[in-house]
Amino acid sequence: MFLFATLLQAVNLGAAIAPLAAALAVLGAAWGIGKIGSNALEAMARQPEAAGSLQTAMIVSAALIEGATLFAIVVCLMAI
Repeated sequence: MFLFATLLQAVNLGAAIAPLAAALAVLGAAWGIGKIGSNALEAMARQPEAAGSLQTAMIVSAALIEGATLFAIVVCLMAI
């Protein structure tokens, strides 16, 4: 049991998993921003008169997702 605990301390699982978690955060953000963009363009095609407000809402939503992603990447990099 002591050997197993010593081995876990030597491996440092946080440093091993942090790059995978950062990649997962980036992939999730890319999927989310892509989904927002495609839905906004579809809504603009259906109602061209609402394009201005839809574009504003899309940009704000994408910025919020990007900010949360940046925070997640920083947290992941701090684990290394």
